[in-house]
Amino acid sequence: MSKPLTDQEKRKQISIRGIVGVENVSELKKGFNRHLHFTLVKDRNVSTTRDYYFALAHTVRDHLVGRWIRTQQYYYEKDPKRTYYLSLEFYMGRTLQNTMINLGLQNACDEAIYQIGLDIEELEEMEEDAGLGNGGLGRLAACFLDSMATLGLAAYGYGIRYEYGIFNQKIKDGWQVEEADDWLRHGNPWEKARPEYMLPVHFYGRVENTKTGVRWVDTQVVLAMPYDTPVPGYMNNTVNTMRLWSARAPNDFNLRDFNVGDYIQAVLDRNLAENISRVLYPNDNFFEGKELRLKQEYFVVAASLQDIIRRFKASRFGCRDSVRTGFDAFPDKVAIQLNDTHPALGIPELMRIFLDIEKLPWDKAWEITKKTFAYTNHTVLPEALERWPVDLVEKLLPRHLQIIYEINQRHMDRIATLYPGDLDRLRRMSLIEEDGIKRINMAHLCIVGSHAVNGVARIHSEIVKNEVFKDFSELEPTKFQNKTNGITPRRWLLLCNPGLAELIAEKIGEDYVKDLSQLSKLNKYVNDNIFIRDVSKVKEENKIKFVQYLEKEYKMKLNPSSMFDVQVKRIHEYKRQLLNCLHIITMYNRIKANPTKEFVARTVIIGGKAAPGYHMAKMIIKLITSVGEIVNNDPVIGNKLKVIYLENYRVSLAEKVIPATDLSEQISTAGTEASGTGNMKFMLNGALTIGTMDGANVEMAEEAGEENLFIFGMRINDVAELDKKGYNAQEYYHRLPELKQVIDQIQSGFFSPSKPDLFKEVVDMLFYHDRFKVFADYEAYVKCQERVSALYKNPKEWTKVVIKNIAASGKFSSDRTIKEYAKDIWGVEPSDLKIPPPNEPRDAIEDTKPANAKA
Repeated sequence: MSKPLTDQEKRKQISIRGIVGVENVSELKKGFNRHLHFTLVKDRNVSTTRDYYFALAHTVRDHLVGRWIRTQQYYYEKDPKRTYYLSLEFYMGRTLQNTMINLGLQNACDEAIYQIGLDIEELEEMEEDAGLGNGGLGRLAACFLDSMATLGLAAYGYGIRYEYGIFNQKIKDGWQVEEADDWLRHGNPWEKARPEYMLPVHFYGRVENTKTGVRWVDTQVVLAMPYDTPVPGYMNNTVNTMRLWSARAPNDFNLRDFNVGDYIQAVLDRNLAENISRVLYPNDNFFEGKELRLKQEYFVVAASLQDIIRRFKASRFGCRDSVRTGFDAFPDKVAIQLNDTHPALGIPELMRIFLDIEKLPWDKAWEITKKTFAYTNHTVLPEALERWPVDLVEKLLPRHLQIIYEINQRHMDRIATLYPGDLDRLRRMSLIEEDGIKRINMAHLCIVGSHAVNGVARIHSEIVKNEVFKDFSELEPTKFQNKTNGITPRRWLLLCNPGLAELIAEKIGEDYVKDLSQLSKLNKYVNDNIFIRDVSKVKEENKIKFVQYLEKEYKMKLNPSSMFDVQVKRIHEYKRQLLNCLHIITMYNRIKANPTKEFVARTVIIGGKAAPGYHMAKMIIKLITSVGEIVNNDPVIGNKLKVIYLENYRVSLAEKVIPATDLSEQISTAGTEASGTGNMKFMLNGALTIGTMDGANVEMAEEAGEENLFIFGMRINDVAELDKKGYNAQEYYHRLPELKQVIDQIQSGFFSPSKPDLFKEVVDMLFYHDRFKVFADYEAYVKCQERVSALYKNPKEWTKVVIKNIAASGKFSSDRTIKEYAKDIWGVEPSDLKIPPPNEPRDAIEDTKPANAKA
């Protein structure tokens, strides 16, 4: 059970976790008891832990609602430019603790729940993760919503309310097994259904040319029901909205079947419509061209654009009528950010609305559309880029295909004029790919239909500009930008690592929570023995807490003073969990060869989900778990080396493992990871990075100094050289005896004695089909790991480097990223405005600068 705060702690009243205050505690206890009373069913008078969680969630939500209403009223009256973040994924995790922190209620809630005789951590653990994302892209969207609210931007997240989120991963006999993530089974206290804003979305049908213009007729209608979730900013009373759409069948769905008497079938067929929001596609960095996925992509943009246009027309000077009839002001009031190509159909959909419904001429409609949309690219892996078959789009969205063809024709005419006779360029830049099955290149559609295109780390943006979309950047060089990703320090420091957050606040004040660049002030404490000791103690406490969690979950006793060497992320060949695995076996072999030699004890922790259809990723999980079985049960090894595979890695588990990590593994092949944000979370929480010069690692090395990261391996130009020369894995295998030994062990069945050829295809891939060149970086990686061990032997020097890394992590706040988007892409300005809470008069802000005043 959480301990009550001491008088000294109460006096400190570090506002990063909120002031206790007798009134606050008393009010929270009253609210809790009132909600608990309502939660209990009449015939049941025994409360469960889940009842207590819901009572606390509803109590905290009470403090949100008034601020939420105030914020939306303020936007309605002031009519700022609004930013809409369209994403098929929002990986939100849990909401309760994050809300308490952002409202400044954390300490008061801790105290109130303690006085009631409950353990707040136990209640927090009852909350289901909102796992509405696969990995980095969805988690970035969640961090961005937090920052947009904290910066006072009038912003909205639009996505899908998946009934089933990212699958729950079980590891059975070392294999990944997927279970459905029924995250809504107990209800969701954080969402509000808004049936009054339900909207129709059309599919299929045909296109008719009439005297009054083009009509899309005989369509099948699905209704989009919005569910709103409040998104509070940090201590500024701003509460923005994430609106997620759920698919509903209309009452007359399949009425034709009903007319011929098959009533049961008509009702059952409603599921076909409602399947649209049933489940999140569990694919990360892989394009799967399924009709249901295309339906999801159109469903979210069609509903969202209707909502955006309704708000644009109605929201002006408190007038509730549709006062804006023209659309010239649309880009001055609306900015839409496409989070990768998944919502790309927003471009032809907005054109369809302007052309067919609002009757705008093509040129005017296209000019407004381009000024409105901006596109973020998240990957350069060819298998991840969306290319939809023309036949499928024609069947599902016939009018949109016509519009895409028209966009392409005008685009091709322009290229032909600028580069006469260059047919190869025309082919490369077309929105329609003609090789084999005709496909629409969605990235090309996004680039042509947006006024800004950005990558998510400097190195990635350079690749996007100079390689992947080189023709487009030559055509419009100013369109291409970089916006290096960031993470919210509220969740990824205050929430998950309160000990470190408060230690930093004691040294430099608490303003760093909203201005992370202030962490650079910690540089003056790098040689301060007391601060070094305190930072080290926080890490030690986090490790002990995580060891207790692992012991409970995995029945394994671990040594908290061993180095926690962690790689947690989606399982993918390019992220090279295999390279990590080869190093584990190398360490194992070295200890076996010299059992009396002193080694730095390591606990290697690997976790992540493999896409259900990604066979090689599943084999990698099986290999790691098989290696762990041998290593963990070898008496010669003892506590010198342990291997743990974290089951069901997700946001709430990341919040536990990241603060306890000593070494962060960021070892993708140079040029493959767009940015990474896990690397930033580890850096902020006092882990040192071993990594390649890839993604945001490059900028992390720049901020902290390359000597304060463990950088190894090929750079981008080395990879290009090797590609030119031809990568020959056998060459490394024969040249490096330790590598040969490791591969021979895997191949011979040393780690799979009951099935010696189990890992044959993994070895074959490494030898003959390894696009990500694991062997080429093996030697440099192993040598770099020796440097890691050498530094870890000297705890004081290690902690000095940790402090330098924390001090250098200020750049990687999502607040900084969002400020750059606001200034360079959306044309809005962050506001320090603090909307008065519900218990203060509204006119307290009348004379203040409106939020998002145009620069």
